[in-house]
Amino acid sequence: MCRSILVILLSLSLFSLGCSSSSRQTKVYQTGEKAEVDKLVYTVIDTQIHPRLGEDGETPRIPQNRFYTVQVAVSSGNNTEVSIPAMQLVDDSGKAYPELADGTNVPHWLGVVRRVSPAQTERGVVVFDAPAAHYKLKLTDETDPDDVYIDLPLSFVHEQMGNEDTPVAPGAEMPGPPPDEKKAGKKK
Repeated sequence: MCRSILVILLSLSLFSLGCSSSSRQTKVYQTGEKAEVDKLVYTVIDTQIHPRLGEDGETPRIPQNRFYTVQVAVSSGNNTEVSIPAMQLVDDSGKAYPELADGTNVPHWLGVVRRVSPAQTERGVVVFDAPAAHYKLKLTDETDPDDVYIDLPLSFVHEQMGNEDTPVAPGAEMPGPPPDEKKAGKKK
C-alpha cells in the first residue's frame, strides 16, 4: 500500500514538474518587419557578404569564412535610455555565430557598447564572421523569456565584389575572369 502511494505521489510530482516548466516560444520575423523585444524594436535594412573589409588604401581584414554585415535600426519605446544587446547569426542547424567586437573597416559600425535614448532610433551595422549559408539574426539570449529572430533570406543577401554589389547565392563560386582573358594571359 505504501509503495503504491509512493509511486502515485512520485508520478504526480513528475507530471506537475513537466507541466509547470515554461517552454520558450520562438518568434521569427521577416526582413523588413519590425521585431519587438521588450521595449526595443529592431528592423533589418540590408545584409551584405564581404570576402574582406577595407578599401585598397587600407589594410584589409580577412575573415575566417565570410564577413556578414547587417544594417539594423533599433528604436526604443522605453522611458529611459537602454542598452542594445549583442546579436548572433544562427544557421539552419542551430549553430550560432557571435557578433564581432572589432568594427575596423566597417562603415557605420553600431559598436559594442551601444545605447538608445527614449523615443529614439539608432542605426548602424553589426558584423559577423560565418560561412556562406542561410541565417536568422537572433535578437535575444537565454535570459529573455522567448527566442526572437529575423530571417535573412538568401535572396536578400548580396556579396560585395570590388566596387559593385553583385548578387551571389551563398556557397556559389565567385565568378572569375571571362574565358578570353584567361587565354590572353597564357603564352604559347
